[in-house]
Amino acid sequence: MSGLPQDVSGALSALDNAVGRIEAWTLGWSILVLASFTVANVIGRFVFDASIHFIEELSEFLMVLVTFFGLGYVTRKGRHIRMTALYDQLPPRAKKVVMIVIATVTAAVMFTLAWYCLEYVQRTAARGKVTPALQVPLYLTYLPVLFGFVLSGVQYLLTVLRNLDFSDPRVFASYSAVDEYEDPELAHALQHGRQDPTAPPPSGPSVPSVQS
Repeated sequence: MSGLPQDVSGALSALDNAVGRIEAWTLGWSILVLASFTVANVIGRFVFDASIHFIEELSEFLMVLVTFFGLGYVTRKGRHIRMTALYDQLPPRAKKVVMIVIATVTAAVMFTLAWYCLEYVQRTAARGKVTPALQVPLYLTYLPVLFGFVLSGVQYLLTVLRNLDFSDPRVFASYSAVDEYEDPELAHALQHGRQDPTAPPPSGPSVPSVQS
């Protein structure tokens, strides 16, 4: 398959950047708010002998938000833990095919989970329950889970589309992250170990593996 049309590639890059900004902004502000309220609660408890009553509930909500929005962000950075013992032995083209299959299956799982989560959110909203401390609709606390699955699924779909370009020999762990090893010695061993075991390892920044 040849490279993607320029307008399609530009649209996908814009989508990837937009999703990345949403995830980064949400995660950044959530962590700042969580840290700020936690510090304020500690000060209030030990200095004024009075704690903020809704901090525990807010902290739980923000932790859920950070966890599931972080799912998509880590996917975008290609930082998920993977087992690659067999994958590393494949030629570059086969690695692209395997990456496409993995990303396609994972995207399907993410969207399936998002669908079930949507149904649960709708049932919770229909009951009209609110949280004990903040008195906000309970279903709002489950929305980050839904959005996290959707954003992660979108990232995996973008990974599939990026790897469909077989004219590019690189393998992408996400739309913007090349699948590579950060350790130069490990990358060199995978590239040249079988051909020339006495060759010295390269120096400098991270060196892509064969899959890159």
